[in-house]
Amino acid sequence: MKTAIVTGGASGIGLAVAERLRSQGYSVGTIDLTSTGDDPLAQAADVTDRAQVDTAFAAIREALGPITILVNAAGVDGFQKFTRLGFDEWYKVIDVNLNGVFHTIQAALPDMLEAQWGRIVNISSSSAHSGQPYMAHYVSAKSAVNGLTKSLALELGPQGITVNAVPPGFVDTPMLRTAEGRKLLGGTVEEHIQRTPVRRVGRPEDIAAACAFLISEDAGYITGQILGVNGGRNT
Repeated sequence: MKTAIVTGGASGIGLAVAERLRSQGYSVGTIDLTSTGDDPLAQAADVTDRAQVDTAFAAIREALGPITILVNAAGVDGFQKFTRLGFDEWYKVIDVNLNGVFHTIQAALPDMLEAQWGRIVNISSSSAHSGQPYMAHYVSAKSAVNGLTKSLALELGPQGITVNAVPPGFVDTPMLRTAEGRKLLGGTVEEHIQRTPVRRVGRPEDIAAACAFLISEDAGYITGQILGVNGGRNT
């Protein structure tokens, strides 16, 4: 039985991914800043803090065994006019969305390299294709995640490790609803649905399905790919 870690696994896309993988028989641990309680499989950690990441990985590894699957779903958004964007605000978004991925991949690789098998799936964003006003820091971070994905796919492929990214489109998550409530979407969710070719908002389960495929043995010849799940909004 293979062991997976899903970051951002307490809600939204991360939660859906963790539930999907468990339903398919994987052993799954999660890492999330908001996790509470004494469950060793639901570790509370800040992905920007390498010491916390290493501690969380060690606890899950002790409970479940070597970690050969990693899904990076932890993230934070941000909305600010670029001329008003302070460096601290810029760096916070970069730190979670990009540096957090750096930390978790490095923490996971020893087990994957020993096994000569691994699956890494990074959740990026369709905004990396389209751009998004007032989100320069977020779009920059997610674009970098796509670039990191492609580079690591080439570097790690000979060791049996695939690295892919899934950039979600318009997905109904707590983050999306918060942005809607703050009137930061350029319209309501319902208005955006009318601009989406499949005429519905995405669900976290849609993203989880793509991740499950990329983790499967059927996807062993797929690496370095950016698999958009966006209802046709970005083609």
